[in-house]
Amino acid sequence: MSNHWEKLEEGRSVISVAAEFRIAHSNVSRLWRQFQTTGTAIRWFSSGRPRGTTPADDRYIVLQARRNRRQTAEEIARHTTQATGRPILRFTVAEDCGGDQFARRPVR
Repeated sequence: MSNHWEKLEEGRSVISVAAEFRIAHSNVSRLWRQFQTTGTAIRWFSSGRPRGTTPADDRYIVLQARRNRRQTAEEIARHTTQATGRPILRFTVAEDCGGDQFARRPVR
């Protein structure tokens, strides 16, 4: 990334730098402006809702679903919450299991 800034500091145009690196000139311009004001162009945030589970949680959920296919999503969520100490919703479990990939029987 430093090559981008060096070339712009040398006095080259945003369009020529964008063409050299084969990226949109609007991206180069936005990042250059951000670099000039903050001294860095690193993204510290992202948009959207934060994830409820970590990749390790996702693997644990799928493992539980494969081990006991008769467990409900609510039971898996309860076990995962106990194992991780973080609340996990049954909807998250159902989604992590790929929807219909691991069918969860309804509670009777």
